[in-house]
Parts: sequence; structure tokens; C-alpha cells
Amino acid sequence: MFNHLKRERGFYKRMWLLALPLILQNLITTSLGFVDTFMVGLLGQSELSAVTAANSPIFLVQVIIFGLISGLTVLVSQYWGKGDTNAINRCMGVALYAGVAIASAVALVLFLFPHAVMGMVTNNALLIELGMPYLRIVGVSYIFNAASSVYVGMQRSTENPVMGMIVFAASMLLNTLLNYILIFGKFGAPALGVTGAAIATLTSRIVEFLLTLGYALFSRRVPLDLRAILRPGTAFVGDFIKYSTPVLINETLWGLGVTVMTAIIGHMLISEEMLAAYAIMGNIDKFSTVACFGVAGATAVIVGKRIGEGAGKDEIYSLGCCLLTVSLLVGAVVSLCLAVALPTVFIPYLYPLFHLEGLALRIAVTMCIVYICILPFKAFDITNITGLLRAGGDARMASVIDLVSQWGVAVPLTLLMALVVDAPVTLVCVALQSENFSKMPWGIFRLRSRKWINNVTRGRDA
Repeated sequence: MFNHLKRERGFYKRMWLLALPLILQNLITTSLGFVDTFMVGLLGQSELSAVTAANSPIFLVQVIIFGLISGLTVLVSQYWGKGDTNAINRCMGVALYAGVAIASAVALVLFLFPHAVMGMVTNNALLIELGMPYLRIVGVSYIFNAASSVYVGMQRSTENPVMGMIVFAASMLLNTLLNYILIFGKFGAPALGVTGAAIATLTSRIVEFLLTLGYALFSRRVPLDLRAILRPGTAFVGDFIKYSTPVLINETLWGLGVTVMTAIIGHMLISEEMLAAYAIMGNIDKFSTVACFGVAGATAVIVGKRIGEGAGKDEIYSLGCCLLTVSLLVGAVVSLCLAVALPTVFIPYLYPLFHLEGLALRIAVTMCIVYICILPFKAFDITNITGLLRAGGDARMASVIDLVSQWGVAVPLTLLMALVVDAPVTLVCVALQSENFSKMPWGIFRLRSRKWINNVTRGRDA
């Protein structure tokens, strides 16, 4: 694959100009979640474990929104290649209807039945009691996040990733400030603890939405066409269902799989220690993959645009091989950085900061070592599935590869190791990451078939 790295002059500059704002946007978004984890972690291990458990169903909402944006990218990037802004507005309208409706339904369930939802994740009564207020409030925040994410996703797919970076930066800074004030009771505010973290998140999401709305109303780059957004038409609804539903189902079931594995951990005899270590590892994972998702996002835009412009399959295949190789190399570099950071930063400074000690500390170290080994494979899979295959209109096969690897390998293996045979922690950690080992060979086979390259756009008279 390395022979595909030789590209025309300026290619890598254009790629990184797309990828870097996405990396910064992902870093900012991840930092927002880390701020919650960090400040709640300062309250104690029980509070940290409770928020980790509460964030499992919230994570499901996040991946549904991500699925909608990924599906939107398939269509918008190719229509951007054709220069059809009316079709882009229609696609965005369908995504807005779907995203807000789904987020509202989930928020209602979380608000009305927080005890039942928490009970599905853990059987620890203390964690359930601590997590319920957080769950009820944060669920509402994703109604606003769904709407703003759809517009930001459209701008990203039309080669304007900077807009989202700025909006999410403002949101993260506000969330950090409000966390400090409301969790610990600063500047005369009451110390609300976990509930304060939830209120801070809700407030920052509302401001994020208002900033996005203001930009959308005045931007002329892709002018809003309210008629097209509010009445996208059955043809575009059909296209969105055809090309986005597999992505939405993929992300929903994948997120459900992650939630199930978290619930499995939550029912272990050492659930509190496992959940605390898993929370820290989750944040390390998010920070470690921001560059991978940045490359994947740039891949989706670059490949989708070239398909929309009418490039041939051989050119698209070579382009895909190049971008996958870049992603693999990025994953290897990040993995090496983590290997250095584990003994020099994580063990002496990061883990003690979150009150991880004894068994919880040993679990966290083991999780990190296993993660370091699989990260290059994960980086390849991220770009192949969320970037390349989906941009080529091959969302169904991307979903099959993703879900079979998770539900057919990782979920049953985690259940077996954690609850059935009571295996050592190392084997449980390997089981949690096992899906990444099975995706890569299958993904390479699909890549070489070239069957993933499809033009999904309609004519302007559609």
C-alpha cells in the first residue's frame, strides 16, 4: 500500500488543511467530556463510576448522532463535488428531522425512567442513586446537540471544518467554567456535585446551538434554503434512508454493543474498580483517536468529492489506499507516544489524580497496555469504515464488518471472560478490544474488490 503514497503536489497540504481542523474539533469535543470526568473524579471514585455508568446510555445517543452525520456526509460530500447546494439543503433537512426526533425520544425516556435505565447498566445501588440526576439532565442537552451537529457536519462535508472547531471550542470553554462553578460551589453558587456537571453540560449545549444558528442565518457559503430544509421531498428522504440508514443502524447497534460491554463490567464483582479504570481508559482512547478520526473525516470529504466529480474507480482506489496508509502510520505514531506516556505520565500523575490505587490502578495499567497494542489496527479500521467505505456509498458492507466484529466477537468474548469463567483482568481487557483484530483483514478484502465505489447523487432536476 505504501506505493500509493506518492501523490500530486499539494495533495497532503490539502488533506491536512481538512484534517487538522477536524482533529482540533474532535480534541475540543473530547476535552469537554474529559473535563466532566476530571472534575467529577475529584469528588471520589464512586462519583466517577456513577457518571461512567450514566454516560453509557448517553453514549448511545452520541453514536446515533454520529451515525446521522456520517450518513449525511455520504450525500453532502458528493453533492458538493457537483456544486448542488439545493440538494445539500434537502439532505440536511432530512437529517435534522431524524436527529432531533431521535434525541427528543431518548431524552424523554431518560428523564422519566432514570432509575430503570441506570439499573440496566449496574446493580450497584450507590452508583444508581448518584447517576440518576446526571442522566435526566444530560439527556435533554443532546436535543440541542443533534441540531447543531447536523449543521456542523454539513459545513465539514463542504470543506469548511473550521466553523465546527470554533463553535465546539466556545462550548468546551463554557462547560469547563460552569463545571468548576457548579460542581464545587465557587463564586457563591451551591456545590451541586454530579448534578452540577450535568447542568453545565446542558447549558453549554444550548449556547453551542445558538452559536450554530447565528452562523447559519448569516452565512452565504452554503445559503440556507428553508423551503428545501423543511420540505426535502420524498426522493431525498428515500436517498437518505437508503444510504444513511445502514450507517445509523451501524452506529446505534455499535453504541449498544459498547453499552452492553459496559453493563457486563458493571456486573462484575470488582465493578467499581473496573468502571473507574474503564472511564479513564475511555478518555485516553478519545484523545488518542482524535487524529485518526480527523484523517477519517478528511478521507470522507476528499473521496466523496472526487466520486461526485466523476473520477474513475482506479483513481479512487489508489486515493483510498493512500489515505488508509496515512491513517495506519498515524495510529502507530500515537501508539508509540502512549507507550512513552504510560510510565512517565499516566502511572505517576494521571491515575493518582483520579484516586486510582490498588486494584483499580493495576486494571487501568493493563487496559492501557492492551490498547497500545491494538491502536494501529483501530486507526486503520476507523478510516476504512467511517471514511472510505461510507464515502463510497458502501455503508451496508461497512456496517456488516463493524457489527459482526463487535457482536460476533467482542461482546460474547467479554461476557465469557468477565462473567462466565471469571478470567484474569488481562483477558477481560483483551476481550474488550478484540473487535479491532477481526475488522482489518475483512476491510482490506473489501477495499481491493472496488465494489465500495459508487456515485449516489441525483441530477439537479430530481
